[in-house]
Amino acid sequence: MPTVLITGASSGLGAQFALIYAREGFDLVLVARNKKRLNTVQTHVEQMFHRKVWVIPQDLSQDDAASTLHRRTQELGIHVDALVNNAGFGDYGNFWEGNPSRQSALLHVNVGAVVSLTREYLPAMIRHHRGMILNIASVAAASAGPHMALYYASKAFVQSFSEAVAEEVRGTGVTVTALLPGPTSTGFESASHMRHSASGGHSSMFTKLHPASARDVAEAGYRAARHGRVLASYGAATRAMIFASRLVPRSVSRRFAGWING
Repeated sequence: MPTVLITGASSGLGAQFALIYAREGFDLVLVARNKKRLNTVQTHVEQMFHRKVWVIPQDLSQDDAASTLHRRTQELGIHVDALVNNAGFGDYGNFWEGNPSRQSALLHVNVGAVVSLTREYLPAMIRHHRGMILNIASVAAASAGPHMALYYASKAFVQSFSEAVAEEVRGTGVTVTALLPGPTSTGFESASHMRHSASGGHSSMFTKLHPASARDVAEAGYRAARHGRVLASYGAATRAMIFASRLVPRSVSRRFAGWING
């Protein structure tokens, strides 16, 4: 059986990826900080699809997280055929007012873990002449993002990194895909500390753009990775935003992003 390693697998997109890859015949390595939630996903997958599931609690904000995780999968005798770098989070507010520790953790998870895990698992995929890497970027990669500066910048990095490595591995039997979803119902908003308006509702992209379901976005990501597409998105609105960002001046796109996030 092929095996997929999914980060951020305890909820949201990660949990949906777990169900989809299990349905498609993969055994699973589920990674996140919250072991209890991982165990819930594990039980669900095993009951529905009868796949082998390993649960590995790991905080990806730690410097040695990727090497620790790679060493653990080697100890368990697991060959990772597919890697889904899904873990990530945002941080709302003006950059200079943010918590430095949280900002550092964001960069470790959103950027560092993607790079390090790809570096750990890609060589074996190339040696075996097969493998899929799916990196979760965002429509945020298309512009600068006032009030979420590091998140937008991190996702621009993920897109650029994915495209470059995809070109490097072309012809090896390994593919690299960057998925650029728009707002998605995953719990991202509350985890990002997005502020509330005076009326009590969220003042953010989640009130100005209708979020897609995590299931639909994960299905789109899986299909794109399976077909070896380098870039993929989900939904007409998301594709329109990405296309528009290429046409308008950067000054316009970043002000629009500031309004969306405001």
